[in-house]
Amino acid sequence: MILFIAAEPRECAPWVGHWDSVRALSLPVHWARAGKWKGADMIAIANGAGPERARAAVQASPSPAAICNIGFCGALDPSLSPGEIFVATEVRNGKRRYAAALPPNAPDAKSGVLASQRRIACTAAEKHNLFASGAFAIEMEAAGAASASEELKVPFYCVRAVSDLANEDFANDFNVCLMPDGRINVARLLFNALKSPVRRFGELIRLSQRTAIASRNLGEFLADCDF
Repeated sequence: MILFIAAEPRECAPWVGHWDSVRALSLPVHWARAGKWKGADMIAIANGAGPERARAAVQASPSPAAICNIGFCGALDPSLSPGEIFVATEVRNGKRRYAAALPPNAPDAKSGVLASQRRIACTAAEKHNLFASGAFAIEMEAAGAASASEELKVPFYCVRAVSDLANEDFANDFNVCLMPDGRINVARLLFNALKSPVRRFGELIRLSQRTAIASRNLGEFLADCDF
């Protein structure tokens, strides 16, 4: 069984849409689906943002033969564009470095070091500093999934799609809207957006459009791999 770990269901949905015999799973996580792809058993879990949520997702699932962390990422490399696929070859969380394998027979995509941290990188300055450290993209769950893979001694893959650019500052403070369960408090996000509606709601609309493209591209990329 191949296990796919994400933060949000929308990061998984287009990929799961390729599967056969899809069914909901009753697990102690936010969202879980099982199915088959090219005859192989697959499970996708979305359990909120952060390394602990990713580790909990792995611990809640049946023993996997391999783990693949998927979802959106922020670009640190200015050459990365919205919706572009980025494949991690190494995950760094500031304390540890975890190797990540290329998915079997994966299509061509940009690859390299992925920074994984507990907060959303909200400013271009923060992203620039992380890029200077050698990372090309950033997200929040990969280190947790990689650590769990290491403990289970199973292959680890990490495939991400770009949702925000290296030179962008967020107008919305997503970190203050992140709840302990790893999900965004949408009501608080929208309330805070009212403080600067043109800029902040414009950003939310733009991000919604980008993540729709990113999730579709992610699903198509994974469907071209041979897990």
